[in-house]
Amino acid sequence: MTDRIVLAYSGGLDTSVAIGWIAEATGAEVIAVAVDVGQGGEDLETIRQRALDCGAVEAYVADARDEFANEYCMPALRANALYQDSYPLVSAVSRPVIVKHLVAAAREFGATTVAHGCTGKGNDQVRFEVGIQTLGPDLKCIAPVRDLALTRDKAIEYAERNNLPIETTKSNPFSIDANVWGRAVETGFLEDIWNGPTKDVYQYTDDPTHPPVVDEVTITFSKGLPVAIDGNAVTPLEAIQEMNRRAGAHGVGRIDIVEDRLVGIKSREIYEAPGAMALIAAHKELENVTVEREQARFKKTVGQRWTELVYDGQWFSPLKRSLDTFIDDTQTYVNGDIRMELHGGRATVTGRRSETALYDFNLATYDSGDTFDQSMARGFIELFGMSSKVASGREQRAAEGNQ
Repeated sequence: MTDRIVLAYSGGLDTSVAIGWIAEATGAEVIAVAVDVGQGGEDLETIRQRALDCGAVEAYVADARDEFANEYCMPALRANALYQDSYPLVSAVSRPVIVKHLVAAAREFGATTVAHGCTGKGNDQVRFEVGIQTLGPDLKCIAPVRDLALTRDKAIEYAERNNLPIETTKSNPFSIDANVWGRAVETGFLEDIWNGPTKDVYQYTDDPTHPPVVDEVTITFSKGLPVAIDGNAVTPLEAIQEMNRRAGAHGVGRIDIVEDRLVGIKSREIYEAPGAMALIAAHKELENVTVEREQARFKKTVGQRWTELVYDGQWFSPLKRSLDTFIDDTQTYVNGDIRMELHGGRATVTGRRSETALYDFNLATYDSGDTFDQSMARGFIELFGMSSKVASGREQRAAEGNQ
């Protein structure tokens, strides 16, 4: 029986060429797998037909937009996941859902190997292969660009020689990865970190220096998940899409960062994540109102570790699963409304309300109705500073003894 290889397929030049390139290099049949995570562009049926026209023996396509939003974006939101305090894991959170469908397709079609289009310099090769090893330990992995010497020049030449139904003449200086959670742009002139991004870099966001009138939005959360916008019920996918549209119109969520890649190099990346950044800002503020102080402090540590694990391709790891349990528990009382103003590149919180808030107006007020017993403060301060006071006394006695 001829070996079969499942290929993560985007419909673009490189993965279209990879179908025949892999077949010639290995003698295996290729099954193309396309997963819609909200990247836009061509419909799945068009992509499926192109894969078949390029030589795939089967083409597996999956509309995973709701699955991606519910099971991958929402955990990132609840964790307030921002790598290096900036990047909302746009590409990192999409890889596990794609891996899940790659492994499912391998099982369905009897493939022994999974192929992806990553290079040997990036994070995604790790995310794909560690995920595949975890979900399908018996499966092998190959990467045509990394392992079979498929360069872009060779891809264009191969496509033209074989009359593949794919555009090969369009020159795009950037490497782009997009989904509903955001858009990542790299390479080209951006590799010189002194160069500022030009207008053609952006697609999800409008110029924040020329914004429309202020857009006021109220986001309702239940257990840390967005369930309504301006009083209208939404699914997680709809919440992200709506905030992408509204926050994107004001240039919210533009990120320009020199990032620490897992493979040990630094890389300049441009991200656009208007919906993700606006939702995370709202969620963080609602946590300020509803999560107990010590729990909130520790959650920042947990959230950072969760973010690093996901960035490093460890979505399916035992530690990530354990941290999910903690984060899930912290969201029990993260319910209520956050009002924000979207304008000029900023998503600014202007109002908060919650039936499960820990904010107590009568304790916080300085006006009449104050229920805080200020007489307790003197003793609290004395006890709170006791250990420092005792240590300071020791230091003073030691200094006097050395004179």
